[in-house]
Amino acid sequence: MSARAWFRCIDGCAGEIPLNEIVYRCPNCDALLEVAHDLEMLRARSPFAWMKLFDERYKRTTWPYGSGVWGKKEWVAPQVDDDNVVSLDEGGTNLFWAERYGKELGLNELWVKQCGTSHTGSFKDLGMTVLVSTVKQMIADGKDIRAVACASTGDTSAALAAYCAVAGIPAVVILPRDKVSMPQLVQPLANGALVLSLETDFDGCMAIVKQLAREPGIYLANSMNSLRVEGQKTVGIEIVQQFDWAVPDWVIIPGGNLGNTGALGAGFLMMYELGLIQKLPRIVVAQAEQANPLYRSFRRGLDRLEPLAAQPTLATAIQIGNPVSYEKAVRTIKRFDGLVEQASEDELAQAAAHADRGGLFTDPHTGVALAVLEKLAASGTIGRHDRTVVISTASGLKFPEFKVGYHEGSLSGIDDRYANRPVVLPADYDAVKSAALGVVEARR
Repeated sequence: MSARAWFRCIDGCAGEIPLNEIVYRCPNCDALLEVAHDLEMLRARSPFAWMKLFDERYKRTTWPYGSGVWGKKEWVAPQVDDDNVVSLDEGGTNLFWAERYGKELGLNELWVKQCGTSHTGSFKDLGMTVLVSTVKQMIADGKDIRAVACASTGDTSAALAAYCAVAGIPAVVILPRDKVSMPQLVQPLANGALVLSLETDFDGCMAIVKQLAREPGIYLANSMNSLRVEGQKTVGIEIVQQFDWAVPDWVIIPGGNLGNTGALGAGFLMMYELGLIQKLPRIVVAQAEQANPLYRSFRRGLDRLEPLAAQPTLATAIQIGNPVSYEKAVRTIKRFDGLVEQASEDELAQAAAHADRGGLFTDPHTGVALAVLEKLAASGTIGRHDRTVVISTASGLKFPEFKVGYHEGSLSGIDDRYANRPVVLPADYDAVKSAALGVVEARR
């Protein structure tokens, strides 16, 4: 079937802006844009028929529909020709039943959506496939785009570099020096991007890349570009699909620049408006105490954004004091009867290590979400039988310093109550036997 999408102003300014226009904010009022879809056209197919179509495509081999994003192409980017899709089979990530960890928190239905098992190790792949595919389509249609640029705390740069490498499009990534992990830094280097390491924080990098994007031929890939977050909305759709089209009660997501919060809500709302689901979940945004402008706003009734200088945090990807997508996040929180909670450095480290004992390998940003989960479970806000999903945004493998530092006890100010250190023994069977049988005895 045919489908149609366009940019529109989130504050309701009249007019449709084509998706192939190089524009990031409303030309009338400077508000953020969002991607709008012709829902009446999409309603020509019934809710059941949509579910059947998405299930038939899911993780299959017909290009490009096996992707967790492009299997929902009509709802995401119908303007891109299949030949111009740049996909690395993103999405389709594990929805892990964290049974053991959940029971220790008094929860029977705790699930972790492991977005970090995607190609570059984070949820950013979901958005970058749409943005780079659209750029490839725009170039094919004659637009003068010579490079795609982003500011990043690590994961955005990795995703942009990988997708641009596949497409043969130059990528420029601007990073805050010494504020991303070595694995995050090496990803864009390996994929051939121009990496600029600046003596500032993410907010400083963001200010510069916004200026750079005004130069002819440079296209912006940060989440203020609505095309980036459009692909990310599929995480909510995929969660419901993996539950056989049932809606969870709660979804908890880490929040930094806040594009992912609005994207998550957009996916659920689209399913709701097209009749695939009959209720909405409650959405919780989890922020690090060291970088918590949305939490502070929430405590004041979501009155306004007061930018702040984000302080150093183990959760480096969300060390953002002036989030670009604040307005979209506020709208989502209000529509989904949402909450915003924060976690201290010790709380996020302990929650990550606690969850790892149940079979996960958790990045520090997911640790923030897990710490908030633990608070809400302890207070009874989340009930024992509530089906709860925590969005894990990245692979723990990207943060070896965090993981090793915790278990070595070298993270400043962090208690190591779940630390597990190797036992050094001589190459002697009796010593090994004694240690091994001691573990067996302790578990009886």
